[in-house]
Amino acid sequence: MGMTEKSPISGRPLSPHLQIWGWTVTMAASIAHRITGIALYGGSILLAAWLAAAAYSEEAYGMVAGVMHSLPGRVILIGFTYALLFHLINGIRHLFWDAGQGFALKTARASAWLAFLGAALLTALIWTYGLTQTGV
Repeated sequence: MGMTEKSPISGRPLSPHLQIWGWTVTMAASIAHRITGIALYGGSILLAAWLAAAAYSEEAYGMVAGVMHSLPGRVILIGFTYALLFHLINGIRHLFWDAGQGFALKTARASAWLAFLGAALLTALIWTYGLTQTGV
């Protein structure tokens, strides 16, 4: 659809579609913020299950810990860590926007890249430290 096409119902111009607008890092950060927010719900449920298993019995905790130490469990935990850190960094970015700062295009792009790369770097540092300290 082109930008000049009109809605058959209202006759008003249609909004440009993603096929017209190219992907930008600021658009990706906005979408990722929503996705990581949803992912944090799932991670919170897993955290609650882990705590409940620890409170219930040693066997229940062992079962949950076994899942968390498996490859799929580690991937999920690393993803949860990244989601938490990205959401935090991008949330701080939004706080600056709420204060009226950081709207210049160059600043908005730089802060979006900072959110993606900062979350990745912090995730790698946390997991590297954690794995070297536990020996697992």
